[in-house]
This record gives sequence, C-alpha cells and structure tokens, in this order.
Amino acid sequence: MELFDRQKDAVGQGERTLLVYVELPSTRNIHNAKSEFKELAESSGLDIIDSIQVNRNSAKAQYYIGTGKVDEIAQMVKELELDLVIFSPELSPSQERNLEKILECQVMDRTGLILDIFALRANSFEGKLQVELAQLRHLSTRLVRGWTHLERQKGGIGMRGPGETQLETDKRLIAVRIKNITKRLDKVHKQRDLGRKSRTKNELPMIALAGYTNAGKSTLFNTLTNAQVFANDQLFATLDSTIRRVMLPASGEAVIADTVGFIQDLPHDLVDAFKSTLEETKRSNVLLHIVDAADEYNIEKIGQVEKIINEIGASKIPTILVMNKIDCMEESVKPRLDRDESGRVYRVWISSKTGEGIDLLYLALAEQLSGMMTRAKIELDVMSAYIRSEIHNIGYIHNEKVDDFGRWILEINVTHHYLSKLLNKKGVKLLWEQSPK
Repeated sequence: MELFDRQKDAVGQGERTLLVYVELPSTRNIHNAKSEFKELAESSGLDIIDSIQVNRNSAKAQYYIGTGKVDEIAQMVKELELDLVIFSPELSPSQERNLEKILECQVMDRTGLILDIFALRANSFEGKLQVELAQLRHLSTRLVRGWTHLERQKGGIGMRGPGETQLETDKRLIAVRIKNITKRLDKVHKQRDLGRKSRTKNELPMIALAGYTNAGKSTLFNTLTNAQVFANDQLFATLDSTIRRVMLPASGEAVIADTVGFIQDLPHDLVDAFKSTLEETKRSNVLLHIVDAADEYNIEKIGQVEKIINEIGASKIPTILVMNKIDCMEESVKPRLDRDESGRVYRVWISSKTGEGIDLLYLALAEQLSGMMTRAKIELDVMSAYIRSEIHNIGYIHNEKVDDFGRWILEINVTHHYLSKLLNKKGVKLLWEQSPK
C-alpha cells in the first residue's frame, strides 16, 4: 500500500546514527535518562556513530533546539555521512519536518525509536497488531502537507481526479487500517476474556509480573514456571504477554502472567495499544513488582513503574517489591523478607538467575494469597495413598496420620480450586473444611 511505503518511522538496522540528547530543567533530575536513551538506540541495532548533548532552558518552536546547534548537527551529518538523527525529546510534526529539510537525512524522536523497537521484538499475532496500532496512531499525528506534488485536485479536461489530496488519502487509509486492526484486536481480547473468566470461575489465583524493562521479569517467570520465554540483557527483550499455570509450594495452583516492561515516559500510544495485555496486571490477585536491585537508579525506576501502574488502574492491587539480581550487587546481600509495621511482607530480595531467595518469594506469595486458601481435613483410602506424595511435593500438609484401617488422615491448606480437584479423585473423602476468616 502506497501509504505504508512512505512511512518514515521504521528504521533499518545498521543505519549510521547520531544521537541528540536534549537536557531541559525538567529532565536534569533524571540521572539515567541519557544513558537509557543511548541504550534504547543500541537495542534497535543501529550503528551509533556519535552523540551530542544540547542544554536548553526551553524548547524552540522551529527546531526544538537553537539554530546554531542545528547548523552544527548538519555539519556532523555531512562529515560523518549519517543516515539518521534521533532526538531524545518528543518532536512535533513540523519540527521533525523542519529538521529533516535542513539536515537532509531522516529524523526521529525517542517515541518513534521505542515504537520501532516494539515492532522489532513483537512475535505474537496480538503483539504485532498492538504495535502496528500504536505506530499508526503515532503516524496519524505526523501527516503534513508534504505530498503536494501528488495532489490530485486538478482542474481541466483530463486532470480531474477523485477530489482529494494525497494528505486526505493518507488520513483515510490510516483511519481504515486502524479500524480494521481494532476489530481484529477486539476478537483477540474476547478470547482473552474467556480465558480470564475460566480462571476466575475456577478460583485460580492470578499473579502478574510488572517492572521496568530489563529488570529480570522473564528470567523470574521462567524460574517460577519452568517455561522457556525469551530472556536477554537488553531493553524490551520480550513484549508478548505470556500466561502459564504453575503449582506453587504452600500456595497451590496459580496463574502467572509476564507483561511488557515499562520505561520512563512510555508513549501513550503504546499504553493504549497494550491495555488488553496490561489488563492481566489490573485483574491480578498479587502484583510482583520486579526491580533490578543492582541498578543505582532503581528508586527512580520504581517511581516510573508505579506511575504507569496507577495509570492503568492497578494501584490498589496488593504488591510485593521483588528486589532481583542480588547476585550482581557490589555489596554482598543475602536473600531476605522485609515486613512492614503490620507484619505484612512488602519486599523480597532474590536472584532469579541463581535461584537464591525463591523459597522466600514462595512464602511471601503464600501469605499474600492466604485469603484464597481453605483449611481442610481429608481421608485417603488404602488405594489412594499415592495422592499423599503429590500433596507433599507442594507442601500443603500440616498434620498427617494413619488410622487402624491403613487410611491416611491429612490436614491440609489449599486453594478452593485445588481442594475441589482433590475431592474429584477416587478414594478421597472430605472430613471437614474451614476457610480462614
């Protein structure tokens, strides 16, 4: 389609790139903003030739930065034979167009870069649709009258066209494509809702992982579920939401959802496009906020994640801070639980890579999910004694004994769902059940 052949936001890997970091008074207190901007560009596979920092007290309307700096950058583009210049602040469509005209190369801002990385990493059908939707919404704001040579509103015999300019055609094509993608996503969302309703009906606890990108969410997800979700030391290594059932010690069967990583000033188009994926976070019983404990700027990143969690309406979900990567910290830190004044676990120190502290995380989850648990006493006949080993493996048994007839009497603590599954097994009898107050 002609429109998408002209889309400027997509960049090719290996393009010779200049990074322009613009520091304003509002960004001077964000210590890792510059390094994160560079890391984003490197994550997209671009060939970073050079970088420049511009300090300003306010943005200029024409180029965002001053004309002197623009001339300096234009000289660098010419001397270094650059293909692409990326600016850290969000540029207006007119600023982007003005810069491209004077620099004579492609210009992109940080939002466009993040969209490009998302497009590069999305693998699932839903993920690709979500990214394309975000890209189209972003592109629709950047359509300008740059195609006047293609206008088809002409007068005279043989020059009459369909009566719309190329700009109007572009807008119409984008609107049609957005409508089609939205319909397809609605179908995917309905399927996701069916799965969510099924889990709710079965009273399965939902645990959602959230956190700053590259905090180790996917590695922890793999550790908890024995899954093989792609995990790598890079920003936005995985985008596609993954859900797995898992049997947790002392908690029973649960569902764990790995969600997209967050970043400071995550583009609103992406937040809107990924709302269905983030819905798993909003509907969870427990939210594990994964933090890179070895990151010197983790306090700022915790604030950024909490801001987005609040934005998607998940701020009231019980949350446990999971301080991950303790094996990477300069000072030796042992796994531990931190409790607040009321005795509730609010923070756990672990290493998802080495497995240190995972047992403490299981304990914290068991305490947090205790409201979904029930205490019961069951009887296993002689032929069903094998079930005892199954229950032992997940640590539910508080007391056990064998009566005079060789039957096992077990006092256990399980979820309502798991208890119902046990009672459907042959040779299992419920003696009493008592849900916690």
